[in-house]
Amino acid sequence: MNKSTLNNFLKCTVLAALMFGTLTTYAQKKFGGLALYTVRDDMGTDAKATLQAVSEAGYKNIEAAGYKDGKYYGMTPADFKDLLKSLKLKPISTHQSAVTVDNADKMMADAKSAGFKYFVVPIPPMGMFTFNEEDRTMGMTGTVEDLAKILTTLGEKANKAGLKLLYHNHDFEFKKNAEGIVPIDYLLENVDPKLLNFQMDLFWVTKAGANPIAYFNKYPGRFKIWHVKDMDEQGRFAPVGTGSIGFKNILDNKELSGMKYYMVEQDMTFEGLKPLDAIKISHDGLKEIGFK
Repeated sequence: MNKSTLNNFLKCTVLAALMFGTLTTYAQKKFGGLALYTVRDDMGTDAKATLQAVSEAGYKNIEAAGYKDGKYYGMTPADFKDLLKSLKLKPISTHQSAVTVDNADKMMADAKSAGFKYFVVPIPPMGMFTFNEEDRTMGMTGTVEDLAKILTTLGEKANKAGLKLLYHNHDFEFKKNAEGIVPIDYLLENVDPKLLNFQMDLFWVTKAGANPIAYFNKYPGRFKIWHVKDMDEQGRFAPVGTGSIGFKNILDNKELSGMKYYMVEQDMTFEGLKPLDAIKISHDGLKEIGFK
């Protein structure tokens, strides 16, 4: 069989397979993002194999949560970027919990080198975050005014680095503090949107008893990335589509919110479910709900 005949044969084979549904991989498109915090233990064991599994599960975008000593998961920013490219994964955002006013320039330069667009502050930085081990409640020390000043400075630095700064919420930011201030409202109203916008974690907003859509209406365009994870009947983290959060109604307000990307995240899994299996269930759930 000559080369021309072989090429024609292969084309016809692929076409027939598509028509009869036997070559589903050609028909499937990768979509959605994954917060690698979900698979953090697997990333610590074998980052390349884990990212390969993330890609094979159908994800297109990733959010890192593994920066330390100038490296992402033990790789230089350039090497991490190259690995993602080889696996057809796109770096979108990175959680940088150890950021301070002093180390931000270095961190942001590394994030830019790794190809990220968004630099995310996942908790109140610089020692302001508190966590109670006994009841697993979260909060912050200092004032919301202090937090706003720090985020303003970080936003200025991010702009200079060619990045966009986001703040990621938990539940306490949506509840009144001791001064009667709702922290997320204060940040939305007092920090310039040219310097700071938000990554809305839909689970934690729901946990706080707040309404995501109400926030989209009050502060349109401010929520650039969503964290998408479901809530089971015990109020725990669950794969997308298996719990009680009304994602379809929230998704209908995507444009109002300003959402550009969304990331599946599941902080913990239960009943023996492994994170790498949970992300597959969540990806199926995304498709069923209508995420693209």
